[in-house]
Amino acid sequence: MLTDVQFMAIVILLAFGLFFTLVSTVGVLRLPDIFARAHTASQTDTLGAGLALAAVALALGWQNATAYTVLLLFFVFITNPTAAHAIARSAAESGVTPWEKDDDNTEGDDQ
Repeated sequence: MLTDVQFMAIVILLAFGLFFTLVSTVGVLRLPDIFARAHTASQTDTLGAGLALAAVALALGWQNATAYTVLLLFFVFITNPTAAHAIARSAAESGVTPWEKDDDNTEGDDQ
């Protein structure tokens, strides 16, 4: 049976996990190139998934499924940044150039 403190901790962890996952989604949709997208996907998505899995582990209590959830949490913490690094490195080796702000689109340079 969950106590009120455990329930509130689960709700807070899930809320923060959902927030960081939403930030990751917005970042992937809004950022201009693969390098920035890989960065936001690896950072915030890992944190969002980590917080959600921590909430699941806390909700399950001391069971075998909790150990699997913690192992999955470590797996996500290791593989998400590694995958983002591999994608960014592959893009760099393929000749994809990072996005830079165009000087033509800046205001006040028409003088």
